[in-house]
Amino acid sequence: MERDERGCAVLFVCLGNICRSPMAEALLKKKIEAHVHRVDSAGLDDYHLGEPPCGLTQEICRQNDCPIDHRARLFVAEDFDRFDRIFVMDADNLRSVLQRARNDDDRKKVSLVLDELFPGEHLDVPDPYMSGRSLIHVVYNMLDQATDRIAEKIKRGEC
Repeated sequence: MERDERGCAVLFVCLGNICRSPMAEALLKKKIEAHVHRVDSAGLDDYHLGEPPCGLTQEICRQNDCPIDHRARLFVAEDFDRFDRIFVMDADNLRSVLQRARNDDDRKKVSLVLDELFPGEHLDVPDPYMSGRSLIHVVYNMLDQATDRIAEKIKRGEC
C-alpha cells in the first residue's frame, strides 16, 4: 500500500463530487493538520469533472468559516492504494465503491460516513444537489458532526 508516511489518508466519496464529499473534505481539513494528513474527495460519476463545489456548498462553507478548494474528480481503483479510510455518503455510493474493490483489504477501508456517529444504523447523508437551501444546512450539520468524530480518532492515532 502506498500509504502517506506523514499520517492518515482519508477520502470522502459521493456521486458528483460537488456537494457532500468536498464539504466533508473541507470540514475535516479544518479540524486536523491537513499538512500532516491527506484528505481528499472524489465522485462516482463524471457529470461535473473539473468543476468547483456547487454554489450552496461554497456558500455554507463560507458562512461557517470553512475554506473549501476542490475540483471534482472521479474515484479510481488506485484510491484504494492512496487512502487508509474511504467514507461514502450513502448506500448507493457504498455499493459502487465496494464493487470496485479488488480484495478484502480494499473493502475494509470503506464505510458510510454516518456510521461514525450511528454505528450499524447505515444512515445516508441526503444529496442536497436538487433540494435547495434547507437541506444544505442539514447536510452540513451531519458532516460537521461526523468529521468531528473522524478528527478525534485521527488525533488519537486511529486511522
